[in-house]
Amino acid sequence: MAIEALPACLQCGSVARRPGVTFCARCGLPYGAAPRADAELPVCPICYREVDADGLIPSPRSPGRRVSLAAHRQEHAQAPVGDDDWLESLREGDRVRIGRWRAPFDVVRHYLVTGAVDGGRLRAARHDAIVTAMTQLARWGPDAQVFGDQPEWAEARAAVAALMERYHRG
Repeated sequence: MAIEALPACLQCGSVARRPGVTFCARCGLPYGAAPRADAELPVCPICYREVDADGLIPSPRSPGRRVSLAAHRQEHAQAPVGDDDWLESLREGDRVRIGRWRAPFDVVRHYLVTGAVDGGRLRAARHDAIVTAMTQLARWGPDAQVFGDQPEWAEARAAVAALMERYHRG
């Protein structure tokens, strides 16, 4: 059954398990009801956009149209954010190999999609040549001459810039 045919919770983004269900089993809210004001809103796991306060998110296929998170996720099949199949081919467990470096896969994909490097609380543990290169690319761009640059960082920036270009070509 198509996702559009089943109601979706606007607070957590989950879809009804079957037709006729009127309340979300996860949140307890009626399907289609606005999210609670104090609730943490869900984020699309594909493009990392958070739903708005009304529980809806812009459609990736139809500008100006707002849809539930479930419909938004389904529409990503027709409007991908990048070449995820190719990126998966570089994956080694929970890490990705870029040139001769390895970095956390989730951090690299998040950066490719949003352009924002956010290691969160674990940033110190995840801070390696790739994340340094991503941070430098975000701050200064791919052609920057960095004062006190180390050859390994310049090489990592070049590898990440090539990865970004290839990923977004899709």
